[in-house]
Amino acid sequence: MGQRSRKRGRREAPAARSARPVTAAVPSSPSRTEARNAELRTRLQPYAPGERPWTIRIAALVAALLGGVQLVLFLAGVKLSVSGSHAKAGSTIVFGGLMFVCAGGVWFMRYWAVLGFMALLALFCTYFGLALIKVSSLLGLLIAVVGLSACGWLFWKLVRVLSRIQMPRYPGR
Repeated sequence: MGQRSRKRGRREAPAARSARPVTAAVPSSPSRTEARNAELRTRLQPYAPGERPWTIRIAALVAALLGGVQLVLFLAGVKLSVSGSHAKAGSTIVFGGLMFVCAGGVWFMRYWAVLGFMALLALFCTYFGLALIKVSSLLGLLIAVVGLSACGWLFWKLVRVLSRIQMPRYPGR
């Protein structure tokens, strides 16, 4: 605990504790984890131009289907209800457009698009996980478990793909 100098009167400045300078401990060799990570990084090869792994194809298809279904249902006049409230036209169109942009970015293997789609998958996983709390039928349980499993699996498979996609290099860095 700190001393309360105002109650105990003025004190002298504390003397130097030791004459040795404080230096950070530098390990003589890298840890096993750091060595393993370095070895894994050397084995990762960036994708060749035009190469698309199957997880990217699935992610682009899922994003395009999400956007397409959303917009088709809106144009058909179907009013989707969530917790008793209907989605507004603006949010439906923005979500559909965002999914099409995301599908295009994922298809062309843009880092920002894959990362953004993974963030949406994480939100979907959270939603389906929280839906398990309020499940009231076997169909609701099945939908929540399948949705959580599918989103979690695709998220996990996209992690390695994201590690092989090269981040853009900006001039001057």
